Amino acid sequence: MDASLLRAQLGHTLRETRFDRLGTRYGGKVRDTYATADRLVLVTTDRISAFDHILRQTIPFKGQVLNQLAAFFFEHTADVAPNAVLSVPDPNVTVAVPCRTVPVEFVVRGYMAGHAWRTYRDGGRILCGQRLPEGLRQNSRLPDPILTPSTKASEGHDEDTSRDEIVRRGLLTESEFDHLESLALALFDRGSRMAAERDLILVDTKYEFGRAPDGRFLLIDEVHTPDSSRYFFASSYEALLAQDLPQRQLSKEFVREWLMDHGFQGKEGQLLPDLSDDFRVEIASRYIELYEHVTGRAFVPDTHPDPSARILDRLSGI
Repeated sequence: MDASLLRAQLGHTLRETRFDRLGTRYGGKVRDTYATADRLVLVTTDRISAFDHILRQTIPFKGQVLNQLAAFFFEHTADVAPNAVLSVPDPNVTVAVPCRTVPVEFVVRGYMAGHAWRTYRDGGRILCGQRLPEGLRQNSRLPDPILTPSTKASEGHDEDTSRDEIVRRGLLTESEFDHLESLALALFDRGSRMAAERDLILVDTKYEFGRAPDGRFLLIDEVHTPDSSRYFFASSYEALLAQDLPQRQLSKEFVREWLMDHGFQGKEGQLLPDLSDDFRVEIASRYIELYEHVTGRAFVPDTHPDPSARILDRLSGI
């Protein structure tokens, strides 16, 4: 997409919404959620977070990219795991079944990257109850994908955990955990196959589940988006790995790396840096690149000058 269009949208991003008539509001890191007894309205904003902090600057069209990419993958994984989606009435909005969120994130990793690599590099050989083999390198493929769950923190960083700890704390029963683990691994397999068709590698991702009013577990939140996933380009993977060079990737890891280069990792006392307009445009461009690369579809943005008003108008019948 032309950078001038992205730059023109810098002053028309969706920072937050206040649609009181839609239900009880909950503001997350990226989504504003409105709840009633029979449905949830999830508005994906243009906020961006990293290291469990919401950055002060927004990213043009990011909410549209994430919501539409999540809708794409919800549609293409519904036969693997039932999900909560009812409709997508606006590029930024998903209407869903109200669920009680399972307080565990099911993180699946197929490669030694990100947090897993940093743990391994520093000498750790057990991650979330999973024993890691010797001889791994950064970005190398694991023998098989592994589940490394984390508990969802009300504030601050989510914490690594394990099946035994989750069961011990009563967050899930053994059978519930095993059922959700099987869904997560099946979803990762489907996502990996879809990525391979687009010359991509699904490196790692997280899945969230909720319990619906009828007792079923449903896939919620998002699936296989750049906010929840890391992708490498398959065609250059082996050559870059052989030379111990950084992988070309489609994810928001480059945002985390930029923050680390500017002295921020979310630790106490560190100053959250501001994103320049040029970097905001670059982030937007890379999110759109991922959408188009993964889906094979051209991204068509809605450039309404007041996205909040547009959304409210499209939800007028709800």
